[in-house]
Amino acid sequence: MRIDSAANVRRKLDLDREVPQRVLDDCLRIAQQAPAAGSMAAQFRWLLVRDAGIKAKIAAYNRETAEAAWAKYGHLVEERALASAQHLVRNLERIPVLAIPCMIGRPPADAFAQSAYFGSAYPAVWSFQLALRTRGLGSSICGYHLQDHEADVAKLLAIPDDVTQISLLAVARTTQRDFRPAARPAVEDITYFDTWGSRQPEE
Repeated sequence: MRIDSAANVRRKLDLDREVPQRVLDDCLRIAQQAPAAGSMAAQFRWLLVRDAGIKAKIAAYNRETAEAAWAKYGHLVEERALASAQHLVRNLERIPVLAIPCMIGRPPADAFAQSAYFGSAYPAVWSFQLALRTRGLGSSICGYHLQDHEADVAKLLAIPDDVTQISLLAVARTTQRDFRPAARPAVEDITYFDTWGSRQPEE
């Protein structure tokens, strides 16, 4: 399986074809096997949104925050990445499924506990995304609403006050099966040995 950049995937999500629930169920079962700290795995939940009216309202909240962010910081983002993000956000209500991973409880205040809290959520998110890719589906994180509208979306979806939305994933079939690897720094440039900044000695 090739690694896909977010910019590649966002513009290749199929806005017209349905996503079978049985496929999502398989992917969610795989995500349940992701590592989690202590009892955190039991606190994890998924909320899948297919209703067109609800998706439209969530999309509006996302767009409001995203457009404001782009107006302020868009010039700092690579042009192709910005264009693909805008494409997704401006078509979010057309995505077949919006998947919202949630954690029962609110995020802790200290960094150590936050590491366990979010570190118990994102392995499941990433496992879900990888499982989707092996089945011809794609996904992209699009949680702009968490900045200003988490409470609004919680009210819309009847999410209790003590439940935290971790993110939001746009889930769809993809219009192609093969993607280019994402542009990333070379492993040799980002890996240190024994002490910060030390390179691997020559063999």
